[in-house]
Amino acid sequence: MSTATKPQVKDSYNEADLPQFEPMPWSLKEIRDALPARLFKRDTARGLRFFAVDLVMTTALWTAATYIDPYFAKAEVIEKFSPIGAEVARWASWCVYWWFQGLVFTGIWVIGHECGHGAFSENQWVNDILGFVTHTFLWTPFFSWRISHHRHHSNHASMERDEVYVPKTRSDLGIPPEKEQWEPLDWDELFGDTPIYTLYMLVRQQFLAFPAYLLWNVSGQKHYPKYTNHFDPNSVLFTKSQRGIVMISNAGIAFMIWGVWKSCQIWGAANTFKYYGLPWFLVTHWFIMITYLHHTDPVMPHYRGKEWNFQRGAAATVDRPFLGWQGRFFLHDVAHFHVIHHFFPKMPFYHGPEATDYLKAFIGEHYNFSDKPVFKALWDNYNDCQFVEDEGDVVFYRNKEGKSIRRPTDPYFVGKKSTKVE
Repeated sequence: MSTATKPQVKDSYNEADLPQFEPMPWSLKEIRDALPARLFKRDTARGLRFFAVDLVMTTALWTAATYIDPYFAKAEVIEKFSPIGAEVARWASWCVYWWFQGLVFTGIWVIGHECGHGAFSENQWVNDILGFVTHTFLWTPFFSWRISHHRHHSNHASMERDEVYVPKTRSDLGIPPEKEQWEPLDWDELFGDTPIYTLYMLVRQQFLAFPAYLLWNVSGQKHYPKYTNHFDPNSVLFTKSQRGIVMISNAGIAFMIWGVWKSCQIWGAANTFKYYGLPWFLVTHWFIMITYLHHTDPVMPHYRGKEWNFQRGAAATVDRPFLGWQGRFFLHDVAHFHVIHHFFPKMPFYHGPEATDYLKAFIGEHYNFSDKPVFKALWDNYNDCQFVEDEGDVVFYRNKEGKSIRRPTDPYFVGKKSTKVE
């Protein structure tokens, strides 16, 4: 990467004068004790009612979709709308189907996610069977993913041990250290991508990031061996005792490959794509967008070494009112109340709203919430969260100009102290 420099006018940015962040002091037990014990109770019947609603909705949408093409092919409909109008209305109807079926499918994926944490039922067999079925249906190797996802929760926001959304460092990107004031880095040369190229990279992330993570460990830990993936039973991701369930996950994905192939033979590739394929692509988009925005924001810290602990990592997430009422209803509150989920992954999602109120009351300013429109947040964070420094035990993302919006308090701050007169 180029290290070109150019003369620049010094701006008013002073790292030492940024708002300061003090790492959270409480133990996990203190936080848990602030929540009523009843919120940790798992109710299988209640969870199954949510799942039953998802099944009814997806079946109703599938059934309704079978009428779209025949309806708009009728002579009286074409005469009423005109040929062009009927075709526009036909594709508009398909878009409505894809939007809502994608949301319903994502809700089904969330049910599998709950099962992966053991939060759906007290009965582990129920969690395993339902999680395997729902995730396999949506091309997620349930047991393999569950293992790495558990490790993510156990190490979130740790620069050395987290599984996914690990920030790149200055040296990872080949960015040289800051130069003197009279010869600053040329950030336009380093990060000066056109908005069109940035949009292309963002869309690529949204639709391909999850398959790329499963297959090639993209955005995962950098110290893992080359070709680390979720389908190799001998992968560093798994222990010897876990190889059997990895093979079960692989068998499920193999069955889906066969099922889609048979569907293409019976109903045609175009129909398979319209009814199932495109909604599945939207599932990958939605949960990548949700998880990216949960774990990536310039306001949240990442930790190194002894400064990390589980509860600090759990607090380094952010709740967002994702898609408003649709996010709450179709996605089972997974985006609205994610912080509490990181503190207590086995807590059922339907207790998230009430538990979050107790959590906010206890941890105060350490609770992160953003009501920025989520698509704007996606664009902003994709541009503003570029890298973290190679040094420091508490670090924050820097943007395309090498600037942060927050810094740790002086005991953790690597840099010159402020010269500002109070």
